Amino acid sequence: MYWAHPTAKIGKDVKIDPFAVIHENVEIGDGCWIGSNVSIFPGARIGKNVQIYPGAVISAVPQDLKFAGEETFTYIGDNTIIREYVTINRGTAAEGKTVVGSDNLLMAYVHVAHDCQVGSHCILANGVTLAGHITIHDYAIIGGLTAIHQFVHVGAHVMISGGSLVRKDVPPFVKAAHDPLAYVGVNSVGLRRRGFSNEAIATIQEIYRILFIRGINTTNAIHAIESEIPESAERNQILAFIKQASRGLMRGYSKDED
Repeated sequence: MYWAHPTAKIGKDVKIDPFAVIHENVEIGDGCWIGSNVSIFPGARIGKNVQIYPGAVISAVPQDLKFAGEETFTYIGDNTIIREYVTINRGTAAEGKTVVGSDNLLMAYVHVAHDCQVGSHCILANGVTLAGHITIHDYAIIGGLTAIHQFVHVGAHVMISGGSLVRKDVPPFVKAAHDPLAYVGVNSVGLRRRGFSNEAIATIQEIYRILFIRGINTTNAIHAIESEIPESAERNQILAFIKQASRGLMRGYSKDED
């Protein structure tokens, strides 16, 4: 038998396996499955049709010495799959919440620290570790055993190689690999699978030739992109990301790293 606090709100058609523990101030949406030995702590807000595999720990208190017991939350969107021994900590006073969006796959042993924001349709492979205050945008794919530094932003439709150390922001639509992490091309295969036109992909490739291959600094690259590349949704998304990159961008392409 599982144990659930009397005040926990559990939706319709939720299956909870033996030895799961559900604390107070928890809400679980319809159609979820909670596996054996899962622990769901106060502040969890879990959407519909979420699958949580055995041993996962959801909404435990942050691993942050500044945390003083304030009420914070963990939000998990619909249709997300959380595999064995994933840990997702709730937020701190800084943001008040940790968010994992909808239709994500978090493979075994992923750790999502306090105040992270993970978008939707993302894949975090086995052993990915997110420090606090990280933002992962939609459709990102993070290879196994990758560690991401606190406050880093990872753009939409990015693919990061397994075993990477991510210390700088990774802009949208790219592939990243090597150590230190560097640009290795546009994620053109993933973009085509998601309906991007050949023209849009060509525009993205030209933008990153300016930014990462031409050999100019970021400020000059921004001016060149704005003057040489016609306005488009993709151009605007990349420029907005670059201008807001608080930790700076990962390295550009280098022939020495082939």
